[in-house]
Amino acid sequence: MHYKRNQVEEAISHLFGEQAAKSSSGLRTRIKRLLDTDRSLPRNIRRSNRPEPANYAFYSTDSPGKGGEVSFSSYEAFAIMIGLQMLNHNWPQKFVVETLRRLRRELEEQHKEILRLDPAERFDEERIRLDAQPGTLVVNTASPIFLLIWSDQRSANYPAPSAGIYNNHDAFAVTIAKAGRSSTWLELTRLAHALSAQLSASLPRKRGRS
Repeated sequence: MHYKRNQVEEAISHLFGEQAAKSSSGLRTRIKRLLDTDRSLPRNIRRSNRPEPANYAFYSTDSPGKGGEVSFSSYEAFAIMIGLQMLNHNWPQKFVVETLRRLRRELEEQHKEILRLDPAERFDEERIRLDAQPGTLVVNTASPIFLLIWSDQRSANYPAPSAGIYNNHDAFAVTIAKAGRSSTWLELTRLAHALSAQLSASLPRKRGRS
């Protein structure tokens, strides 16, 4: 299933709590900047050992040219949503796009697996409460999956921020592996199901003036 850009914008708008039928101009501008950055960053499809320049973060194909209309897969809409959340945590736009390019294969596979899960089972609040263990992170889904982004204290050898996809236990292990490490956790399971529901309810809109 593929969706027009207005459907993606409006689905994300509703998840962000915007009440209007049409997404806000501010949200549309932020999405446009992410998409433009993805198109503008160089790609080298022959260097398969480096997935970040080989993949787009939010597209499946090259630009169709002026006047052409691009549709987005369910995963690509999901990636745009993740990108916006990363921006909300003040990660630089170029880093956001490069990270989502690099992780695309793994994220896309996780997205497929997540949408195969039964929401009634994954989001059973009573079960989640009963299964919670002392000292563990409690989130609003069973068996959560996280996009984890981390960085270490600045120094002469300050490394670039890193990112990966982890379960609850492994995300904790990475976060505490080094003193002074800071991290951003983005839970993916509920987000993927919520966005899928919003996309299914969205309607395509013709381009231009009616």
